[in-house]
Amino acid sequence: MIKLEQICKSFNGQTVLDHLDLKIQPEKITVIIGESGGGKSVLIKHIIALIKPDSGRIIVDGTDITKLNDKRLNEFRKNFGMLFQEAALFDSMTVGENVAFPLIEHTRLSPKKIEDTVREKLLQVGLKNVMQKMPSELSGGMRKRVGLARALALDPKIILFDEPTTGLDPIMCDAIDRLIVETQERTRSTCVVISHDIESTFKIAHQVAMLYKGRIIAMGTPDDIKKSDNPKVKQFIEGKAGAPG
Repeated sequence: MIKLEQICKSFNGQTVLDHLDLKIQPEKITVIIGESGGGKSVLIKHIIALIKPDSGRIIVDGTDITKLNDKRLNEFRKNFGMLFQEAALFDSMTVGENVAFPLIEHTRLSPKKIEDTVREKLLQVGLKNVMQKMPSELSGGMRKRVGLARALALDPKIILFDEPTTGLDPIMCDAIDRLIVETQERTRSTCVVISHDIESTFKIAHQVAMLYKGRIIAMGTPDDIKKSDNPKVKQFIEGKAGAPG
């Protein structure tokens, strides 16, 4: 279970998260939806403690991660894998070196075991014969897959996805959606996905939370969200522009 309690965060006097409460169920896919620029990426970075809240608590498996020092936080982060919006691969490293990076940093595995693990993770995301390629040689969809393979390298219990289908064509979006579902089912991990893609959200989510003006204004199954009578939720899922504010 991941619990965010009364999380507040401001940047330069601008409130991004405003006493936000959120419970994320274990071994499920939770999709957080909301407008572009509405704080979704800031929220997901709080969960992995890349950003610390101004106030509030973040409880992961009973541990308040806002209270951890840097050493304990680095150790705790091994429980997490994260696929960043642009895959965030190291351009100067091969695909194999990118996927191996967490294993080299955080384990004492032999070079042979690391190589075997890298091949296994790449196969899990549907890639083979790409270990020696550079990220610049890959399509956007392939880079996302390599990013996911790297996120899976340490067999994390929690996987975070920041806009995983942004910038992809509809066929590749569908492939990434299926990959997220298959990954969650195979690993029984807790997945948190940031998205503004409604079609994708309803395909993959066990539960959906909508972020609006720094707070979660609706939460439930995809069916609950589809039937919501909250005007902001209805407007968002129907893709209709409304009055400002």
